[in-house]
Amino acid sequence: MPQVPPPRWSEDELTEDAAEAVRRFCEKRMQEPLEQYLEQFDSFRGTMEDLIEETIDLSELREQAAEQLSDPRVLYSVRYLAGPPISTDDLKELVGDGVSLAPTKIKSDPEMARRVVETVLLGLDRVRFPWVGEDREPTDAEREIAVIATAAMIATQRVQTARRNEAKDEQEDAVAEVLKQNGFIEVPTRVVENTSHFPGPGEFCRESEFGGRKADLIVGLWDGRVMPIECKVSNSSTNSVKRLNNDAAAKAETWIKVFGTATVVSTAVLSGVFKIHNLESAQSRGLTLFWAHRLDSLISFIEKTRP
Repeated sequence: MPQVPPPRWSEDELTEDAAEAVRRFCEKRMQEPLEQYLEQFDSFRGTMEDLIEETIDLSELREQAAEQLSDPRVLYSVRYLAGPPISTDDLKELVGDGVSLAPTKIKSDPEMARRVVETVLLGLDRVRFPWVGEDREPTDAEREIAVIATAAMIATQRVQTARRNEAKDEQEDAVAEVLKQNGFIEVPTRVVENTSHFPGPGEFCRESEFGGRKADLIVGLWDGRVMPIECKVSNSSTNSVKRLNNDAAAKAETWIKVFGTATVVSTAVLSGVFKIHNLESAQSRGLTLFWAHRLDSLISFIEKTRP
């Protein structure tokens, strides 16, 4: 039996589904409560107030580095003293020499903790913390503004990260559920290095390494091919480049190179905001696209692979 080719959508079809995905994204976003943001804000406002008070308006942060940074919440907050904030990965690279940001390591190595603080202070946001560079005490208003602004930055980032993770988890669960509803059996996660490791026809596994790159799900199609699936949620058209083209499409090219187009149907399930030309670009690179709001299309294709 000839293999059924995966669907390739026209520009009009991509435009229609992308618009529906945006509509659903906006609807969900507007319905989200503020409680999560306010909870994070209040929590990190307290952390920042304590940090500034205990280090005497940051003047003794270097001396107290090991003690302060051994608290994970303070370590997280200290990265936000810089403008713009420094990511964990960037901070490790900037400090260098195999630095570890584990709380126990920080506490046991005061010199390393001091280097972390020195690195952050090199990029200190002089707008939020003007008194540090001017070597003076802050006014009450400056101190309050610094605390509120930093807590708001942290709360916003943590809520955005939580949204992405929750949405991605929901999407993976939805795909797994629809597969089960259509007769598929979930099998254990695995490392797939060759075809003997594939899930069998009618089986799928989650969060597995596939050809050297992680796939969110791997589905064994009925005709013997395998479908690695990436679940991608984008909260902006700019973000869609990273999620879709730089990640999912790049993985698709790797998987096709390792296993070949006759064996692999590299797939992404999408929700959120995506630019049409990014969708077309990913599709041209061998990535098969389905939408979270149209999982019936995914099942329709899978059913066509039955002998």
